[in-house]
Amino acid sequence: TSIHSLMMRGIKVEQFGDNSSMRICDDLPFPVIKNDEILIKIIAAGINPVDTYIREGWFDNLPLLPYIPGKDGAGIVEKVGDEVNLFKVGDRVFCVLKNTNGTYAEYVSVNYREVFILPEYLSFQQGAAIGIPYFTATRALFPKDPLPQDCSVFIHGASGGVGVACVQLAKAFGYYVTGTAGTLEGMKLVKDVGADAVFNHRNKKYVEKVKEACGLGFDLILEMKASANLSTDLNLLKHSGRIMIIGSSGDVMIDSSLIIAKEAQIAGVACLSASDAEMASAYQTIEKCFKERIIKPYINADYSLKDVQKAHLDLTHSHGSMGKLILSIG
Repeated sequence: TSIHSLMMRGIKVEQFGDNSSMRICDDLPFPVIKNDEILIKIIAAGINPVDTYIREGWFDNLPLLPYIPGKDGAGIVEKVGDEVNLFKVGDRVFCVLKNTNGTYAEYVSVNYREVFILPEYLSFQQGAAIGIPYFTATRALFPKDPLPQDCSVFIHGASGGVGVACVQLAKAFGYYVTGTAGTLEGMKLVKDVGADAVFNHRNKKYVEKVKEACGLGFDLILEMKASANLSTDLNLLKHSGRIMIIGSSGDVMIDSSLIIAKEAQIAGVACLSASDAEMASAYQTIEKCFKERIIKPYINADYSLKDVQKAHLDLTHSHGSMGKLILSIG
């Protein structure tokens, strides 16, 4: 038997459903690592909208039941597989599990390509908030064909985990950033993390105000809820501008003649669909930002494992997004 007596504590989902399908469990099987994997002792896990989609059972790549939720986490390397030479026991790391789940537990086994060194200036709680938000932001902001140097960026929903990441990275690269939020606290946060201008998207006249302030429109729009906002985005886009859809929750009604008239490009961004090469390329950008201490996730709330049901409820029912929710585990 191992020193860990082959059991660990974490969250188990036995059937897809609402947040009550998540149960705290003290006798989860301890992960076994393959040759190309790393065993991480998880200190904190990031809570992402995708965790709720998977738990509800409406996601492309569903895990076999029962499963342990969680795609983002941060902690300490406990053990490395025989083929792993980029990491050693004791390293502070964060991870993004693209094809698996499991960070809502004391330990997780992860392919080494999905593990990254956590800089000393960031806490494990902040480390748990990097993964999906910052990789998504990087892939949305820096597409294959580069943007103009004096790019103007509109972040439609800038106060959540991904929105904050988008603001920080866009400002780091010298872009002019306009963001929106749905609450006064959210607007203050967007301004505090560096946006040049912020508008309240619950204000009925906010589109007119954005247009007044930003005249010619935007080169790039990052959209967190296309189902509600895509036609507004087309309205605010510059000719031959680009809209990157990061989130949506249903069907979209748009005037497609506007896409033609503006020669607009509309594309989707799904962090978990990225190839290993695309993730490695995004990480190069993130690593540069680490060196300059640009990446500073904003943690809104930190839950213990026993409050995981409340955490998912808060994520899906919040009046306005505010930074990142995390689970403290270790």
